[in-house]
Amino acid sequence: MATKTSARSTARAGKAPGYRCAECGWTTAKWVGRCGECQAWGTVEEVGAVVARTTAAATVLEPARPIADVDATHASFLPTGASELDRVLGGGLVPGAVILLAGEPGVGKSTLLLDVAAKVAGARETGAAGARDVLYVTGEESAAQVKLRAERIGAVAPRLFLAAETDLAQALGHVEKLEPQLLIVDSVQTLSSPEVDGSAGGVSQVREVAASLIAAAKRRNMTTLLVGHVTKDGSIAGPRLLEHLVDVVCQFEGERHSRLRLLRAVKNRYGPTDEVGCFDLTEAGILSVTDPSGLFVSRTREPVSGTCITVTMEGRRPLLAEVQSLLAESAAGQPRRATSGLDSSRVAMLLAVLQQRAGCLLHKDDSYVATVGGVKLSEPATDLAVALAVASAKSRIALPERLIAFGEVGLAGEVRPVPGINRRIQEAHRLGFTHAVVPASPTGPGEVPEGFKVREVAHVAEALELLIPGS
Repeated sequence: MATKTSARSTARAGKAPGYRCAECGWTTAKWVGRCGECQAWGTVEEVGAVVARTTAAATVLEPARPIADVDATHASFLPTGASELDRVLGGGLVPGAVILLAGEPGVGKSTLLLDVAAKVAGARETGAAGARDVLYVTGEESAAQVKLRAERIGAVAPRLFLAAETDLAQALGHVEKLEPQLLIVDSVQTLSSPEVDGSAGGVSQVREVAASLIAAAKRRNMTTLLVGHVTKDGSIAGPRLLEHLVDVVCQFEGERHSRLRLLRAVKNRYGPTDEVGCFDLTEAGILSVTDPSGLFVSRTREPVSGTCITVTMEGRRPLLAEVQSLLAESAAGQPRRATSGLDSSRVAMLLAVLQQRAGCLLHKDDSYVATVGGVKLSEPATDLAVALAVASAKSRIALPERLIAFGEVGLAGEVRPVPGINRRIQEAHRLGFTHAVVPASPTGPGEVPEGFKVREVAHVAEALELLIPGS
């Protein structure tokens, strides 16, 4: 009897209950409140048993080669025909790469990928070396629903194949039979494997689906595009391990009331992560916008007080945006501070700086500060434009035409240098602007285009005296 009890105790000791972090996949033999890998709280859940195992060395099928002897031509970029997507990816699609595209519902992820699929499959002239077979696996819609959207945006191609599947094995079966050069899965959270416990979209299922698709992509040298859902806080749903496994992670962003969509690369093994692609989402499809600056600048016949044009950097791309301000005498004891497209706390700080450092009395005025076109400006370089717009609204004097301003404003009223001063000036000159107010920098603004005037300022009061005499 004692021997049986000892055996059962030994079995329990060898197979202790296992716990796994839902975010990163870290495992432990006992429950803890905080993950030891990603430091997230409340994400460790019981998943079964943790059994210690070792793997013996196997016979090498293909010996390791010197890196100089590896042929890199098989990993060259293939253009997609969508210039803004190619810009973000670093040149196009890389054979064997796995790309994760995440975004909020209704932002246009499926429309973008269906458009890209049709271009790669040869529906339109792409500039690429011939059409290629594309498999579009949809788990959220039927094949007929995808066909309707494809007809609406003109994305019907003879080499574009559709499969409505939610079973991972069936989806891999389509890949085995068709052998496509490009696979699109919409979305990775809708596929599931019967061999893994849990419902579709769960941590275990997403991990298994991603691992199987990535293995197939690498083995077949097949480019794979995965659509990922996001949570209410904007992060990608599922385990954090998913972002580590894929080669490229892209975020598709946009306001519901605006047609403009921005594509950002959060992770990119084949190119830069500071590029931004701009798209215009219309009823007829989605189009690349190579020059989006005009979308963020209003058109008025005469200069209006309370407006100022600035140049913000979205990744490597300079974009012109307009800041508007309106001041009205407050009827309440506490003035109202309202913002749209700008950080409210930063705007409140700039209002305090204007009052204390530049003598612009704003404590009795309701202030409304907003951007044009629904663009969100979070870069500190827009501080000087916000300050000039508010001062212009207070004095009711319009700023000069064809003038831009950018620079970070500190609590002491100083105007600090920002990155890319010369690049911003060149973009403003390209779009017809002739004057710029920029921060004073030890290296200067760099090479200034002919006929373009640049005024460097070191303090916000200096900028106000220059543009609005007597302020």
